[in-house]
Amino acid sequence: MYRVSALLLPFLPVAAHAQATAEPMPELGSGLGQMLFGLAVVIAILFATLWAIKRLSAPRGGSVPLNVLGATAVGPRERVVLVELAGKVLVLGVTQSSVQTLHVLDADQLPAAAPQTPAGRDFSAWLRQSVERRKHGS
Repeated sequence: MYRVSALLLPFLPVAAHAQATAEPMPELGSGLGQMLFGLAVVIAILFATLWAIKRLSAPRGGSVPLNVLGATAVGPRERVVLVELAGKVLVLGVTQSSVQTLHVLDADQLPAAAPQTPAGRDFSAWLRQSVERRKHGS
């Protein structure tokens, strides 16, 4: 027993000094309250920022119905685009630096095209044609 007290004797002044200068421990409730208040502020700032981003990135003039009927490339960066707008069909020439109206039609003047499957979608028809070409070519 004497040896244990002799080993602790050098640390008694340090322990006494630490106890005299120690600040009282804050209550758990006040620390938890501050943490929850800070968390609520951060979440409120997050929601306010998301609302502002949504508000500022909304498209302008969304009440006008605009339908792109089709487009075809006529050059590396040039296209001809059909756009339906308010009962009219606009034929637009679109380049890298400008958009020009080439022609204006009424929507009922546009000839109804047969629905076509997009390229690469009708694999069975393509395969059938390839087999027929091979049979007739050989």
